[in-house]
Amino acid sequence: MLNLAVVILNWNGEALLKTYLPSVIENSVEADIYVADNASTDGSVAFLRKNYPEIKIIQNSTNGGFAKGYNDALKEVDADVYCLLNSDVEVTPNWLNPVMEIFAENPDVAIVQPKILDLLKPDHFEYAGAAGGFLDQLGYPFCRGRIFQSLERDTGQYNDVCEIFWATGACMFIRKKVFDELGGFDEDYFAHQEEVDLCWRAQNKGYKILYVGRSEVLHLGGSTLSNMNPKKTYLNFRNSLFSITKNLPRKKALVIILFRLLLDGIAAIRFILQGKGRHCIAILRAHLSYYRQFRKMYRKREKTDFVIKYYKTKSIVLSHYVYRIGSFNELVKD
Repeated sequence: MLNLAVVILNWNGEALLKTYLPSVIENSVEADIYVADNASTDGSVAFLRKNYPEIKIIQNSTNGGFAKGYNDALKEVDADVYCLLNSDVEVTPNWLNPVMEIFAENPDVAIVQPKILDLLKPDHFEYAGAAGGFLDQLGYPFCRGRIFQSLERDTGQYNDVCEIFWATGACMFIRKKVFDELGGFDEDYFAHQEEVDLCWRAQNKGYKILYVGRSEVLHLGGSTLSNMNPKKTYLNFRNSLFSITKNLPRKKALVIILFRLLLDGIAAIRFILQGKGRHCIAILRAHLSYYRQFRKMYRKREKTDFVIKYYKTKSIVLSHYVYRIGSFNELVKD
């Protein structure tokens, strides 16, 4: 039987722990529960020690973001499978069994994601992960149930088990041996899309990533950075370019980066027309940061001839904004 550890990364999230930790404790009796604290300055750790002495606390010395926070904490967790869980997630009864059954029956499956619903609108999918993540040919991420800001209503259309390309860091199950083999998250990402890179590297090594619709959690979302925060725009655009550089064959990566320069420029102009100048500046800063770190990212490339088809559609930008496609099933119906 596989051992499971649920590990919640916390930074100044006392209020979130008070609200959402009880559901995790109530519905996760088969798992060890950890809170990995990223050098919080609020009362998070004191609150846990007083009210939940059974919870294992890992105290990181600095706030290294999502990537370093988990990399440091997981060195102290002994389990066959990790569940990396955001502190603003409410879990449901029996959320663990369908996932652990998949791991037990499929040794080639490295990563699993449950269904992610919106806590404030539970009949709709949530932005961060929805029903499993994919990429288009230019490296833009999207999900079943979520294309850009268009969120689908959950009518049971994704109550399946499906192979996906990336799983959200809001609730990601991963085998410890795979996490260790991959060297964990890339800490240069700090936060946002580091899970896309991790999953891409796992795919390049031949591992499978699955979505399991019988497992459901509800995500508040935006508790650290909202979807329209300029800092999140900066990290998403920059880190997406990092992943392309690291994980695609050299010539293909360079061609795609040139296309991305054009499309990201169009996105910046669109932000200006919408009166969101700070997001335009964020995209410019993202590209400047990427160019400064290009050599560093290029040196991280795996020396392998293994090439996978990483994309589900050629351009999610054209499909959504030009052809007005708003759902995953409509996107792939052909």
